[in-house]
Order: sequence, then structure tokens, then C-alpha cells
Amino acid sequence: MLEIQRMTPRVGAIATGIDVRAMDDQTFDTLYQTWLDCNVLVVRGQELQMDEFLAYSRRFGLVDPHPSISTRHPDCPEITLLGVNKFNTDGKLNMSIYRRGGHSWHTDGAYDQVPFKATQLYAVAIPSRGGDTLFASMYAAYDALPTALKSSIEGRLGAFVYGGRDRDNSLLNPEDRDKAPALHPLVRAHSETGRKALYFDPGKILRIEGMKPEESDELIDQLTEHMIEAGSEYRHQWQKGDIVIWDNRCSYHKAAADYPPDEDRIHWRVSIKELQGR
Repeated sequence: MLEIQRMTPRVGAIATGIDVRAMDDQTFDTLYQTWLDCNVLVVRGQELQMDEFLAYSRRFGLVDPHPSISTRHPDCPEITLLGVNKFNTDGKLNMSIYRRGGHSWHTDGAYDQVPFKATQLYAVAIPSRGGDTLFASMYAAYDALPTALKSSIEGRLGAFVYGGRDRDNSLLNPEDRDKAPALHPLVRAHSETGRKALYFDPGKILRIEGMKPEESDELIDQLTEHMIEAGSEYRHQWQKGDIVIWDNRCSYHKAAADYPPDEDRIHWRVSIKELQGR
């Protein structure tokens, strides 16, 4: 029987007692609404094959291959493999793979003209310690902004690229590294809940449109300081078989790159875009 536990008042819920391979529409609708309410949904204790994980993911929207072609699964490009091949041929730890997602708070897909609605991970291998994923609410970030700062970003667009101001796009193929920036409102209304959120990613924003470079950089620095509101965070401690989906329209996340490098932390990842009506 489905049981749902809220993890914090604002972010995070864990669902147990179900098998996503044999779930009726009513049960899924309950999960989906919980996800909208909590930004992050964990479904615990699953044993999935790749096609089963994809079938469940497609219930949330359109599964779209990640732009990092080199990290896609060789037999299934819709799935990104996280945490594999983290040692170079010389035995040195590849920090881009080990620390992927752990450099700073961010939202996935802001560099795309149609950003990712959601990201979903399935835990294949979990280390003995460390390797948690942290989440925080964009709704809370927007609500807590100082009035002057909130007014300064109203109606403004951010220009986002994969590598941000640092142009760190080493995981992309060379032909994909010079795409034009995607423009998105810094104050973005969620397409399903209607709530306003601070849509921001310090690692992918290139500039704020209509501002001088120094003014843009200053405002980006201010938003970075205010993007995580105390009390709006959830830290997920992974278990093998966890499925975790987060809403990129209203939540930030980052990985805790602190697990033993000689141990495996492997996830299957899918990126999900919106379909008409959901």
C-alpha cells in the first residue's frame, strides 16, 4: 500500500509500498501531485531494468537525451550514466565525472530554449558513505528576496549557456559548445502550479539582458547569495533502488562530492521535458 512521508515542510517526500512497474493511473496521479507539492519525490525500494525505468519516466513527460553525448548510455541514448569511468587511463581521478553536479547549486537545462521540466535518477550503486544529493526551493528563494532585489529582476531575462561565465563545457562535443544563449525570465511562473520562483543558475548564466557587464555581474552575485533560503532544503541520503525526481521549474540541487573515490556511486539519469497538458 502506498505510503508518503513528507521530509521537510517545503521540499521532499518519500513514497514506499509500491512497484512503479505495476502502478495504476490513480496511484500515479497521487505521486504526481505529491511531486508538484513537494518539488522532490523519492520512490524507494525499486528493482528496475532500463526499459522499465524509461517507461516510468515517460509518465512524467518527454524523455529527452542529455546534450552531453559522451556520457549517454551506449545502448540507450535517453539515459545518461553518472559515476562511471571516473578514472583516466593513467589512473588519475577525473574530477569532472567524480564531482559532476557538485560544483554549486543549480537547475538542469537552463541553457536549453526549452528547459528540462524534471530530472530523474535511479540508484544503481551507492557508496558506503557520502554522495548525498541536496535540494532547495526556488519558490522559497523568490519569496524571501529583499523587496529591492525582487523589483530589480522583475521582467528581466537571463542569458544561459552550458558553461556559464566560465564556459566550462568540456563534457560537450566540440560541435555543441558554441550554441546561442537561451533566454529565460529570472522570475518564472511554474507552468502547473502558477507559483513564482527565482529561476537562476550561477554556473550557467552568462549575463542578464539589458544591463552593462559590471551591473549584470553584480546582480548575479547578489542572486547567488540569496538563492538558497534557510529552511527550504532537503538532503537525500541514497539507498540502492531509490528513484528520485526533482522539478527543475522550482528546485535547485547539487551533489555532495564527498564519497570514497574508489567506491561506486552510479545512477541512471533521464531528462524530462513538458508534454502538452502535463
